[in-house]
Amino acid sequence: MEINSLSVLMTYILFLDSEFDSKLLFSFRTVIAFVYHFPLTMLTVFGFGANVITVIMISILGITQRNAGGNRRVNLIEKVVLYFLPLLGVCLSSVDIILLLKESLHREFISHHEWLSRCSRFAVWMIIILFSTCASFHYIFCNHILCFWWIVKPVTGILHLQVAFLSLEVLECLKESCILLLDITFAISINIMRIKRASSKRSSIEESLLSVDIDVEEGSKVFGNNQSYWDPTFESINSMMNHGVIKQLEFEDLLGLPVDMDPSACHYKLLSCWETQDSSNSSNPSLLRAICCAYGYPYLCLGLLKVLNDCIGFAGPLLLNRLIKFLQQGSGNLDGYVLAIALGLTSIFKSFLDTQYTFYLSKLKFKLRSSMMTVIYQKCLYLSLAKRAKFSGGEIQTFMSVDADRIVNLCHSLHDMWSLPLQIGIALYLLYTQVKFAFVSGLAITILLIPVNKWISTLIANATEKMMKQKDERIRRTGEILTHIRTLKMYGWEHLFSCWLMETRSSEVQHLSTRKYLDAWCVFFWATTPTLFSLFTFGLFVLMGYDLDAATVFTCLALFNSLISPLNSFPWVINGLIDAFISARRLSRFLCCADSKSERELEVNSPSCLSTDQYDSTFEDMAVIMHDASCSWSSGDEKDLNLVLNHVNLHLPKGSFIAVIGEVGSGKSSLLNSILGETLLVCGSIHSSGSIAYVPQVPWILSGTIRNNVLFGKNYDPGRYSDVVRACALDVDISLMIGNDMSYIGEKGLNLSGGQRARLALARAIYHGADIYMLDDVLSAVDAQVARWILSNGIMGPLMAQKTRILCTHNVQAISSADMIIVMDKGHVTWVGNSDELAVSMYSGFSSLNEFDTLHLQRQECSTSACTQDKPNHPEEKDVVSMLDGAQDILEVEQRKEGRVELTVYKNYAAFSGWVITFVICLSAILMQASRNGNDLWLSYWVDTTGSNETQYSTSFYLVILCTFCIANSFLTLLRAFSFAYGGLQAAVQVHNTLINKIINAPVLFFDQTPGGRILNRFSSDLYTIDDSLPFILNILVANFVGLLGIAVVLSYVQVFFLLLLLPFWYIYSKLQFFYRSTSRELRRLDSVSRSPIYTSFTETLDGSSTIRAFKSEEYFLAKFNEHVALYQRTSYSELTASLWLSLRLQVGLALSYAAPIVSLLGSFLTSFTETEKEMVSIERVLEYMDVPQEELSGHQPLSTDWPFHGLIEFQNVTMRYKRSLPAALHDVTFTIVGGTQVGIIGRTGAGKSSVLNALFRLTPICGGRILVDGLDINSAPLRDLRAHLAIVPQSPFLFQGSLRDNLDPLRMCNDLKIWNILEKCHVKEEVEAAGGLDIHVKESGMSFSVGQRQLLCLARALLKSSKVLCLDECTANVDTQTASILQNTISSECRGMTVITIAHRISTILNMDKILILDHGNLVEEGNPQTLMQDESSIFSKFARASTM
Repeated sequence: MEINSLSVLMTYILFLDSEFDSKLLFSFRTVIAFVYHFPLTMLTVFGFGANVITVIMISILGITQRNAGGNRRVNLIEKVVLYFLPLLGVCLSSVDIILLLKESLHREFISHHEWLSRCSRFAVWMIIILFSTCASFHYIFCNHILCFWWIVKPVTGILHLQVAFLSLEVLECLKESCILLLDITFAISINIMRIKRASSKRSSIEESLLSVDIDVEEGSKVFGNNQSYWDPTFESINSMMNHGVIKQLEFEDLLGLPVDMDPSACHYKLLSCWETQDSSNSSNPSLLRAICCAYGYPYLCLGLLKVLNDCIGFAGPLLLNRLIKFLQQGSGNLDGYVLAIALGLTSIFKSFLDTQYTFYLSKLKFKLRSSMMTVIYQKCLYLSLAKRAKFSGGEIQTFMSVDADRIVNLCHSLHDMWSLPLQIGIALYLLYTQVKFAFVSGLAITILLIPVNKWISTLIANATEKMMKQKDERIRRTGEILTHIRTLKMYGWEHLFSCWLMETRSSEVQHLSTRKYLDAWCVFFWATTPTLFSLFTFGLFVLMGYDLDAATVFTCLALFNSLISPLNSFPWVINGLIDAFISARRLSRFLCCADSKSERELEVNSPSCLSTDQYDSTFEDMAVIMHDASCSWSSGDEKDLNLVLNHVNLHLPKGSFIAVIGEVGSGKSSLLNSILGETLLVCGSIHSSGSIAYVPQVPWILSGTIRNNVLFGKNYDPGRYSDVVRACALDVDISLMIGNDMSYIGEKGLNLSGGQRARLALARAIYHGADIYMLDDVLSAVDAQVARWILSNGIMGPLMAQKTRILCTHNVQAISSADMIIVMDKGHVTWVGNSDELAVSMYSGFSSLNEFDTLHLQRQECSTSACTQDKPNHPEEKDVVSMLDGAQDILEVEQRKEGRVELTVYKNYAAFSGWVITFVICLSAILMQASRNGNDLWLSYWVDTTGSNETQYSTSFYLVILCTFCIANSFLTLLRAFSFAYGGLQAAVQVHNTLINKIINAPVLFFDQTPGGRILNRFSSDLYTIDDSLPFILNILVANFVGLLGIAVVLSYVQVFFLLLLLPFWYIYSKLQFFYRSTSRELRRLDSVSRSPIYTSFTETLDGSSTIRAFKSEEYFLAKFNEHVALYQRTSYSELTASLWLSLRLQVGLALSYAAPIVSLLGSFLTSFTETEKEMVSIERVLEYMDVPQEELSGHQPLSTDWPFHGLIEFQNVTMRYKRSLPAALHDVTFTIVGGTQVGIIGRTGAGKSSVLNALFRLTPICGGRILVDGLDINSAPLRDLRAHLAIVPQSPFLFQGSLRDNLDPLRMCNDLKIWNILEKCHVKEEVEAAGGLDIHVKESGMSFSVGQRQLLCLARALLKSSKVLCLDECTANVDTQTASILQNTISSECRGMTVITIAHRISTILNMDKILILDHGNLVEEGNPQTLMQDESSIFSKFARASTM
């Protein structure tokens, strides 16, 4: 029978021609296209092969499952399916054999393959009847693979029936029709039976899954059927996927991690290799070498597996060529059967190799990812603040979120780097065997593109490096906004900061667009290469005088298509390698920094240290020895350093109470940090004896329960815990919280007041039970009475008796009670002694004490016991979020969607890209596919006319038309590539800008309830997906869809019959995909959710790393981080297993079916759709945060530029609550502040003082009453204008990274002379001049200055605003008494005519004010002139004053 090239090409080549090339390219796709034109002999051979496979599968399942299940009642449907239909099949097969026997008796020649085919069909039905009697029949016949095979098997029968109809023999047609109908009926029935059985089991699946055993110590989860042996078919995921169909998956449902994937083991492996690399090559250690040392051997073994896999892939074209030649010769031997079966078996074997290689490579990637994350985290734990100052916070965040992933992706790129050239080389050699030297023309195209690709790769590398720097800066700026959003809103700067952030994003997108467009050129060059290859190769082959025949064309086209995947992948591989090497260099630089622990060891052996004898004798009674110590926050020569400690000599005795005093910026905090090893020791030595507990000036609070914050990893001792809580005056606060000490504290203690945060940090230190306590100004955040209690019962109480206590303070009572006083000035220790020896002239801070302080200084003769009895009995309320808010209300659990990704998500992404560009992308993709189909149609026509000697045109005519199609295809490919790049960039820009605008306009309550790490996850990982991977996988989906559409159109023209095959396969694939997608979606969502704790924990650790190091709790936090990583690993491992479960079944099923190639493309389309849906989860998560509540920014009453005119403030029956479910933070508060007066607000820590400012600045909407400023209801004013017209100095000073001038005057409203004048009045001019002037670069969070200096700079910023209303929230809490007094005089003089509202704990700071307001439990309990109230002994203020010792 003659082979028609048009039909063959339409059913074979067109199906092969798609961008997302299937791995089964050279096997089962080919066979069915030829079977249609094969003689009946070949069809019977394939029928025999299908029957043999069926018998083998049933036999294997029958043997392996013979003991599965128990006695089970067989219903009517099962009896019909398993008994009646097979019996009918036996009868039909017997009739068929009898008819064949009759033909042989009439002396007609019957070939062996006919006998084998009929007998094997009989054997199939007999073995079904045999095993249907087994008790485990439902485990055998309802197996997933076998059920799929029942649907695929009738395909050979369909082809056999078509040949029978062509023979026009009625009896033969009737017989084949009955046999085929019986096969289809049995296939449908057995699948219905399986579906019903699965649905009946689902009700019991949930209970079985709930009985899962969790081995905590091993960190693995054991399912009932989860075996530890090799699982090539990934059956271990079945129970989880069954559960995923029923309900939403939870973390408890995930697969357990294999032992070798434990994060601790992975961490140790890479860390030991890195330490070896660092010690052997300390000048230039390489992270890549360390990775090779840790994972090189298993990676090399996987490389050998990939070699075998790639070589087997090329067996397909060779077998294909032999098969076509066999068909052309028409010989009757068995070679054709062997070749056909070999094609199928090769495909099956390659499918298993593919999935196993992917599985073990992905496991290796997960282990490397875990290692990278934990090693980076550990480095942050042990790296001192001075060393870490070389890297910005955003840069370190990018190490974890981006660089680690890029290095992990190196696992794919390295093997592909040699594998792809190998595949290309083998393909070219095989082309030579087909078309001789004609392939050189195609090879020339490939070689010419190599330098072009290298040039493009260099440009991409440069763009990537610049983009990463901008990404670091963007992440840093985003983190800065999220951290200080409350302060930014009070300043009215959130829009300004978002504009700065968008400028950084624009720079990042500029480099990203360079990458994307260069990638588009890469895709264009390499995607058009196979088309150009075929044009030039076939053209030169014909011009050399050869004729094109089917065998040559089919084999060459198969080889051309084998070039598509490696050629298209090569630019991505090169880009991946470039990204990985850049990230490895960045990380190596970070990991090279010396740890603080190793640094201290070097100091002990430094030349400036004491001798061993001196050290032993001196150190025995000393807790801390500093010998000629000079320290700095930067590195370099001492002459160029800004020393924070200058040649300090100190000997601090054990068990003593030491007070460190000095003016703002004198070096008090730097002294403590130097003892902790956080600064760079330039010269001298520092020794400390025993364990250390540390409370920083800005308390570091963990997100978690109060108890966990106090315990800090230590065991719970109820007695000691109770004593510590009472000593820190926290017992009453805790008793009023829902859940008591198990109440949840938000990120950075957001639901606690400043005083509560300070006392909680102190309680942690006391409970730790250290030898040395270093307390940095812990008393400034609490009121005088609470400070007395803490000093008497905590710092000087029995819990800290006989311990060394170093307290930096401005508290007079603490100073007078100290055993030793250290006076510091500009980094020098100017005086050391006790309080009796301290002359007034030695520390000018005493000289400014007013009469009130002196009075109480004289009253300090009260005994410690008397002071102890005076316990503060007023509970502290919260000013930020009510402390009554329980754990369930403070932090909202991260939400995730259920079910499929909704269509609106895709519509939103299209809208972000732009509907016009979306239309252009779709149109160009359709036209590109049309040109490709036209190219193949023309080539098939050329082959047909050449083979039949009916050539009507010259060879040049055929080549011109073929060239026209190639040019059109190339142009449309270029258009599509650039359209996708442009659309992806537009979406990336729109998503980021919309998200940041929605976030900054969200109310403060949203940030109180949402951890910053969770929000930052959207701006890092999710946005990275939207920038990079989502457009890529979406491009593949569009390519597969138009490919499927193009093939369907061509088939409807060439052979409509094949379209009917789509219906059963579409149904089967849809069911399979639904089963898989139900789980894969939830796994991707769980994967995204499990990432957030990693980033949240990482961000928290960066903020509190010095505290962690001081407590020696690095191992505890590393273990906690490992738990987060382990959960992330479990989600990724489960997602991988589920993906390979589907991939294996698709590939093997198609290989066994010998189905039309369109079915393979259908599988590729559904697979790419599933992957796109998983990537769309990032859009879904971003859209979730675009729907957060928004502040009411607009107002119907515009404000003039000089409003407020007088500063008259009226609170009229104001009631405010932070949440509807909480008690009122302000309850029916009414007062009037006359314009131009100075008013102080006092009360216990957290009594509601800051709530007054929250209401005034509309941070929290009031729920009753109204607030008037100069007669204007502030609710009617535009929100940002309102805040911009008021000035405030917040309780927590805020400086951002940038120039000092921008920090003081970001809107550039003042000249330098005015700025310097204000700095001088705020007593910070000298420090600014010494640091380098207004253009100096302020480090992140203002780390260039002390906390006190930061408060003074914030005061200067407020005075520069020249507003009629100035609010001061504890602005002098962290400065010394003298500076506080001078500042008070400055405020009085500079703010004359302004309304000044001061929240203060120091009674002395408000004595000279015009009016005071006293708050308690949100109620205004007293108001009046402070001097008048002082004289009234029954007044609340008078009682406050008498209780105060400050």
